[in-house]
Amino acid sequence: MTPANCPRCGGRLARDNDTGRCAPCQAAERDRLSTPPAVPDSFWDHEPVRTALARRHLGQVIRAYRHHPYHGRSPLPQSVVAGWLGITQAQLSRIENGPALVHLDRLTHWATVLRIPPGSLWFAVGSMADEVRTTPDLGRRSLLAGIAAVSAGAGLVGVGEQPRPRRIGSADVSRLNAVLELYRSVDYECGGGLLYREVARFAESVYRMLDWSHGPGLTPRLVAAVAAARQLAGWTALDAGRHTDAQRHFAAGERAAMSADDAPLAALIRYSQAKQLQHLRHNQDALAALRLAHSELGSRATPAVTALLWGAEAASTAALGDHRSALTLLGRASDQFERVDPEREPTWMAFYDRGELLAQYGRVYRDMARQAGTHAAQAVRSVEEAIVAFGPANVRSMVLNEVGLCSALFLTDEPERAVAVGTRVVEQSRALSSSRVVDRVLNLRRDLGRHRHLPVVAEFERTLTARAAATA
Repeated sequence: MTPANCPRCGGRLARDNDTGRCAPCQAAERDRLSTPPAVPDSFWDHEPVRTALARRHLGQVIRAYRHHPYHGRSPLPQSVVAGWLGITQAQLSRIENGPALVHLDRLTHWATVLRIPPGSLWFAVGSMADEVRTTPDLGRRSLLAGIAAVSAGAGLVGVGEQPRPRRIGSADVSRLNAVLELYRSVDYECGGGLLYREVARFAESVYRMLDWSHGPGLTPRLVAAVAAARQLAGWTALDAGRHTDAQRHFAAGERAAMSADDAPLAALIRYSQAKQLQHLRHNQDALAALRLAHSELGSRATPAVTALLWGAEAASTAALGDHRSALTLLGRASDQFERVDPEREPTWMAFYDRGELLAQYGRVYRDMARQAGTHAAQAVRSVEEAIVAFGPANVRSMVLNEVGLCSALFLTDEPERAVAVGTRVVEQSRALSSSRVVDRVLNLRRDLGRHRHLPVVAEFERTLTARAAATA
């Protein structure tokens, strides 16, 4: 061995030191399994790190970070860095080796965790999130402008005009799907009202890319991206109350998914159609759509997709009065949910979690409670558990379930508590651009009837009436 210097502090290493670190530096970083080290400014001038930052690829930045000489002769294990970021080692491997991330929330969070200097980044850390919290409409429009800029920068959409046709490859399809994930994250948090026009425009742009030059082996993936874009356009149209537009996008998405031979994606689109039919109280038609999705999936069904369909089927079955069958379907959905392996599910199923499953339990038990009050307490428990289970980014689902909790509390004869929850969701609904949320809030009037004689409930009903007049 030959003498060397510690890359962390510059101190001389002993001849028999084969760790690449002096003893004090090793002691200072014994907690690296739980938190990233505070690195010096010169860390970010290392050539592989600067190159990765210039490429605007955070996965490559993380890989260069792990292999930096500052950490010693051995790179940091992926499992350690994945733990810092709150993901699995397999997910980090895909992020390092896959297409560049465009999800602004993840970019911001991970850059903050690794303490990357803001001046080295190609996006603003925290600024958009702060805008959303302080001025919701302005912040959301800024966020959408940011997504549009990412899309334009990748050559997926034009700025002011359509992008010039060119030959596209696998990386372009990966970018299309990454932008869709970004739009989905905004939909969960803000609702589809503000988002619909942007997503519909993006979906049309993706559709036109079918005419661009590409290898024949890429066609199924590109057509599937068209189907996914149409599904999201239809979903945001539904959330905005634009039901004709939603039906048009769902129909186009269904055709594209079947053309791409992507049965799980076609099932998601049929599920979306069923959710629209449920919202419009056409539950028999919703059941037909869900059962068709089941039959077309066949052996390509995954546990999460199957649980999603059975949970939705349970809700329509309960609404039609067949409570025994509804509970059986919920049991099947729960059994499938326990088998879910996120690594083996389509990426667009990431939204489906325990909160979504529990929300269906709450919906079924509320329908049962409207006929027999003995089920009301179970409805309250299911919805409360669903609210706790939802992630903080899934704002709309939490608000929808707060509405369900308000209904359940009226059904359990807890009107004061119901009004407290209801007053809160009326205010929350103002911050969401979701027609579905507003409709569900206004429907609270059907469950408060027997408590209308109470002054606090009568005042709450007047609040709902005023809210209905304001949205008419």
